[in-house]
Amino acid sequence: MKQTKNLLLILLCLTALAAPAADLYKGLAAYERGDYATALRELKPLAEQGDAFAQNSLGVMHEWGWGVAQDNKEAVKWFRRAAKQGDATAQTNLGTMYDNGQGALQDYQAALKWFRLAAEQGNAEAQYRLGIMYAEGEGVAQDYKKAFEWHRMAAEQGYVDAQAMLGVMYREGRGVLQDYQLAIKWYRRAAKQGDATAQTNLGTMYDNGQGALQDYQAALKWFRLAAEQGGALAQGKLGLMYYQGKGVPQDYIRAHMWCNLAAAQGEERVTKLRDLVAEKMRAADIATAQQPARECMERNYKGC
Repeated sequence: MKQTKNLLLILLCLTALAAPAADLYKGLAAYERGDYATALRELKPLAEQGDAFAQNSLGVMHEWGWGVAQDNKEAVKWFRRAAKQGDATAQTNLGTMYDNGQGALQDYQAALKWFRLAAEQGNAEAQYRLGIMYAEGEGVAQDYKKAFEWHRMAAEQGYVDAQAMLGVMYREGRGVLQDYQLAIKWYRRAAKQGDATAQTNLGTMYDNGQGALQDYQAALKWFRLAAEQGGALAQGKLGLMYYQGKGVPQDYIRAHMWCNLAAAQGEERVTKLRDLVAEKMRAADIATAQQPARECMERNYKGC
């Protein structure tokens, strides 16, 4: 995942002893108040003097255009300098740039190299990304068992994307023996951290009675949480539950509303369901369903 402003602030605090304190504190204070020009002025000399954290920070600022013109090539330059000094975060960032072809030609072998170096230092994001490369056979022979092991390491550190991926691997028996109960365990961990895909998958497990007793109320809970984040598939699944009356009274208007929201996001699998629901509704009821759908979109899917 890309670094955020908050993550950069945390890293600044954790590595305050790695550079002259006065300059670093000035840079941190400027960064915190959004004065990126001052932050750049304080950090750049440190980076040029060889401080790996400052170099990585400059890479992030160039990648996102914070205080400087957005420039992926310049970001790669600074990430590489820090990565060569063994900075795991910079190694992960550099691997991501090669993986995505940002600021450099796409190069899976280079991405694999830098992810592996960071992963072996315990960087959870690098472990997750390395697992993805093994799962998809990018720069390396496809190997689900190795993908599983890297995802497991990242998941045990609390990395939410890896937790969600472990759920998928246990559910599908990919790189590990199929185990629905363990799939639910990992989906739940990611879902509790707000991962919409994991919430949708967890809802599906409860809906189907896989790994747990069938529980429509639990399914509704997780589908709704994902739907309120804009998850189109979860919105479609909510529509289906209202259409079938599973866990809720049958309600074609609510079913049409949720299916319409999902279809508007391009979820083609839901379009047929929306049309099927519409066949059971009067024209006036369809119009009634369209109004709350518009209002729901305006509220960014909250409180629908």
